[in-house]
Amino acid sequence: MYDIRSMERSEIAELMAKLGEPKFRAEQVWRWTAAAVGGFDEMTNLPKNLREKLAECCELHRPEMLAEQKSSDGTIKYLWGLADGSAVESVVMQYHHGNTVCISTQVGCRMGCAFCASTRGGKLRDLTPGEMLDEVQWSSKASGLDISNIVLMGIGEPLDNFDNVMKFLRMVGSPEGAGIGMRHISLSTCGPEGGIERLAEEDLQLTLSVSLHASDDETRSRLMPINRASGGVKRLIERCNAYRKATGRRVSYEYLLASGITDTDEKAELLAKLLSGSDGHVNLIPLNHVDGSPLEPSDPERVQRFKAILESRGVNVTVRRRMGADIDAACGQLRSKRQNG
Repeated sequence: MYDIRSMERSEIAELMAKLGEPKFRAEQVWRWTAAAVGGFDEMTNLPKNLREKLAECCELHRPEMLAEQKSSDGTIKYLWGLADGSAVESVVMQYHHGNTVCISTQVGCRMGCAFCASTRGGKLRDLTPGEMLDEVQWSSKASGLDISNIVLMGIGEPLDNFDNVMKFLRMVGSPEGAGIGMRHISLSTCGPEGGIERLAEEDLQLTLSVSLHASDDETRSRLMPINRASGGVKRLIERCNAYRKATGRRVSYEYLLASGITDTDEKAELLAKLLSGSDGHVNLIPLNHVDGSPLEPSDPERVQRFKAILESRGVNVTVRRRMGADIDAACGQLRSKRQNG
């Protein structure tokens, strides 16, 4: 069976040729599959016999909304049920510059970060390009909001699902898909070995956001096991600098503020030294509390103190606005609650 929702124009053209259909049908089918349709019967400008052929050889599923949470700040979180019974999360956030959807790229995650609910239970499977596109379009439909920006920062590690993510990025830029250009897309990664280098070769004009979260190897390895496997903090920064040189795109560094662990004056000084000579931007992220985690959020005064130290050392830094604080905002929490009954 073909996963038609994950097929690009050229692949659909090949399928139409195999089915003995005229060339113009490929464009018609592509337009339907690139849009948010949940069944072949909805493809109303196709003849019935072609819809029947497609139903026999292709899969086309719509995600099921298993849960919806709405925050007082306008943030909406969705839990989507997939065809195999698994579930992933998407979050729609409203800003003055437009609406952003944060999507998942895997069912579960194998990175093992201590602060993340997504990694509990490990990785089950990769999402297909079509499933990622569904997150964008069905989140837009469900919320009634036009989506102008995409963040790949939900459940999963995007560069651990490299080929499917690259195909999704090609598809989502299509006017029939979502029409969202690369400069409106951010990809967040913890930096698995080889992933940033492969991304640089693609020469995409997206924003690379690197989940740094600590300024020394001991702390980062404690929080993020990938640090040991990928050569450590200094090696990660070297790879990011090489990415900057290859693509011309500035790297954004996400840094988690956990009380007494990553938010001390000493850690701020180490971070400033680590990024010395780099034009990277630091996005400070006050920790979202996750049930069962020993990590606690930094208090607001400590957040501002940390920011001030970086600024005094010439580091470009902002504090991320907390969105959805009154719902299960941290990635993976809604899915975890469903799994635990």
